[in-house]
Amino acid sequence: MSDERDTRHGAHAADEGDGTAVSRPSGKRSARRTRSGSTSADTGSIATIDRTSPKKDKTAGKAKREGAGNPFSRLIKFLREVIAELRKVIWPNRKQMVTYTSVVLVFVVFMVAFISGMDLAFVKGVDWLFG
Repeated sequence: MSDERDTRHGAHAADEGDGTAVSRPSGKRSARRTRSGSTSADTGSIATIDRTSPKKDKTAGKAKREGAGNPFSRLIKFLREVIAELRKVIWPNRKQMVTYTSVVLVFVVFMVAFISGMDLAFVKGVDWLFG
């Protein structure tokens, strides 16, 4: 496991003091997931419904209190969260951006020409049919 490479940074997985390797998450989901708690005797019985008594949601009161705060502090918090999310975005480099932009422009030009040609053909067909 210590020879696995992190594809983003090219670093080896770190070894702990006892010689066991710590694997880093790859971001990929496994193709097959196992169900926890299932045994060979479990052949697909009907799921049971948990009928516990409903408890009061402690987060409901907290959400009401957060909504009634200072609008400027809420705006600042929102902007900080936006910046934090934008840091997570994988931005394309210049070559990718030029490639993607040119593909989109070529596709748009093709579709405009195609729809214009179809429109012209329908106009000619209706003019020929109804004179």
